[in-house]
Amino acid sequence: MRRFSWNCRIAQAESPDISLVPAYLRSFAGVSLRRKAMTDQSKDQPKSESGFQYSLSNLKPVTPAAKVTLTFPDGAQRQYDQSITGLDIAKGISPSLAKRTVAMALDGVVADLNDPIEADAKLELISRDDPRALELIRHDCAHVLAEAVQTLWPGTQVTIGPVIENGFYYDFFRNEPFTPEDFAAIEKKMREIIARDKPFTKEVWDREKTKQVFRDKGEAFKVELVDAIPGTEPIKIYYQGDWFDLCRGPHMTSTGKVGNAFKLMKVAGAYWRGDSNNPMLTRIYGTAFAKQEDLDAYLKQIEEAEKRDHRKLGRELDLFHFQEEGPGVVFWHAKGWTVFQQLIAYMRRRLTGDYSEVNAPQILDKSLWETSGHWGWYRENMFAAQSAGDEAEDKRWFALKPMNCPGHVQIFKHGLKSYRDLPLRLAEFGVVHRYEPSGAMHGLMRVRGFTQDDAHIFCTEDQLAEECLKINELILSTYADFGFTGDLTVKLSTRPDKRVGTDEMWDHAERVMATVLREIQSQNNHIKTEINPGEGAFYGPKFEYVLRDAIGRDWQCGTTQVDFNLPERFGAFYIDHDGGKKPPVMVHRAICGSMERYIGILIEHYAGNFPLWLSPVQAVVTTITSEGDEYAKVVMEQARRAGLRVEIDLRNEKINYKVREHSLAKIPALLVVGKKEAETHSVSVRRLGSDGQKVMTTEEAIAALVDEATPPDVKRVRGAV
Repeated sequence: MRRFSWNCRIAQAESPDISLVPAYLRSFAGVSLRRKAMTDQSKDQPKSESGFQYSLSNLKPVTPAAKVTLTFPDGAQRQYDQSITGLDIAKGISPSLAKRTVAMALDGVVADLNDPIEADAKLELISRDDPRALELIRHDCAHVLAEAVQTLWPGTQVTIGPVIENGFYYDFFRNEPFTPEDFAAIEKKMREIIARDKPFTKEVWDREKTKQVFRDKGEAFKVELVDAIPGTEPIKIYYQGDWFDLCRGPHMTSTGKVGNAFKLMKVAGAYWRGDSNNPMLTRIYGTAFAKQEDLDAYLKQIEEAEKRDHRKLGRELDLFHFQEEGPGVVFWHAKGWTVFQQLIAYMRRRLTGDYSEVNAPQILDKSLWETSGHWGWYRENMFAAQSAGDEAEDKRWFALKPMNCPGHVQIFKHGLKSYRDLPLRLAEFGVVHRYEPSGAMHGLMRVRGFTQDDAHIFCTEDQLAEECLKINELILSTYADFGFTGDLTVKLSTRPDKRVGTDEMWDHAERVMATVLREIQSQNNHIKTEINPGEGAFYGPKFEYVLRDAIGRDWQCGTTQVDFNLPERFGAFYIDHDGGKKPPVMVHRAICGSMERYIGILIEHYAGNFPLWLSPVQAVVTTITSEGDEYAKVVMEQARRAGLRVEIDLRNEKINYKVREHSLAKIPALLVVGKKEAETHSVSVRRLGSDGQKVMTTEEAIAALVDEATPPDVKRVRGAV
């Protein structure tokens, strides 16, 4: 190729200066600039073979590259060429930063580090230690798991592998299901894949090409997944070496970033897409962390959780059971029902004076549920039936209530209400029924029939803030009485895209609840607050209360939800001070949520060692020898008259055997008596978890137990008197 020398006329300068030449000219490859003075004799300027004469006037300026302005976490702003990647930016700052960075966030949305940046944004570079990287670590680990399985067992079909709370899973289709015995081989292969440190690379494929590739691979489930992707959404394929998978992303930069702090946990069966008519898949669960110590802590928590499993303790402590004829509904045994009734009694005392307890029907005509909107958007979760034995009603459909709120609106509507009657607080321990798939049910934690400690407050807009604060105080003090005094989080969920009510109504409610949230945080140092944009219910914003149990697990229990929708649907109103009709603001409030689930949480929180006031059996009077039998009966009667829940053990067994047996039954106190105790009118008190015992007079021992067995709310009231 012939090279040309470019003659550039520079304003008749005697000593031309290259700095006067535009930068875009200086960068041309193969361009040499004459540094001597040039004349205007065109005949001396070189021409190409075609006769074209090169000069500055012939050149058109190169359009400058489009720029994007990126804002860094410290507020600094810098301009970069459009389509620059996060990795390029990290390298430009420092090689060590680029090595540590695994992803980026653009305006808070996590993205691949190699994605081009096309618009102005707030940029955050994410390292492995960033909390947001944990989801990426687990997501990438799921892909590594899938590759390992297909490498070890060719022909296995992969389906989906999402990140879930505390880990991830991947569903596989294989004629022979996997078992935990396969984990060692799979984990070994996963470590090999991680050690190879292959980069994650993304490609966007044509839809039909993608389906054909997966058909050729025998991946029928993937073909179905491609069909389910909306037509406007790009089909993304992520490679890790030669292995690839259909995935929306994002991912870290390479498999090596996953690290070795991972573990496969268990296997389970799962129907494809949750439909029992579809093939059964094998689901392998796993977890992964950024650091080995985090994994070790989690595994220790899991071990402790297994010991505390409420289903296991429910059997051992004779509290409840489930059976096939009543899937998802609880058979409460006497001891478990005692705990349930103690919880109800506590909640009733907390409502005294402020709430009116009501009871609405459990089964109501379909028309009511159509008016409330439940029949339209919640019908698949409801139990419905037609009446039988009455021909006039055979064609009527009825439904077991899934929620208490429509019934409470009917009670509010019964009789004219004035603004002077507000706030009106209606509470109910209402039994509700909601359909749950059989695979989703989990002991007391997720059932089909349960009792809600439900309440609905009907108030004016001006009363909303005060009511929310009162509810908050009630919720927090209740949790403290049950021993949840550690970290607690209150989340405010704001308006979703699809909602009812005017913007003005939402503005007012969100403004009030944001003020309440700030007040909550200012009054309680141990409470964290969060805002979840767009996560509110369609009918109003809400608070969610998340408590932390004894082994560090979080449980969402209490809720406070503002409702602009239901009163208007049913035509509920009150007469305002100007004489006009106005729909009330309705506030849904629950503290425990599901009483069954809350008891399950309490069982695991206490590891079955209920505080004395909640324990189904508070003490057992037991004998050393038969010589103490008659005195033991006297002690039991005295304790029962004092209000204690006491049993007696007169079996002809060694005392150490009895002590061990009652300890396994989590009995809080043993009152041991023998001939000596009968003569001195005393008892030897042995407390659960203690090797020692204390000799006390019978009256002293009973008085001490009665004081300890007094519920905390009762003690609080007595102390205030």
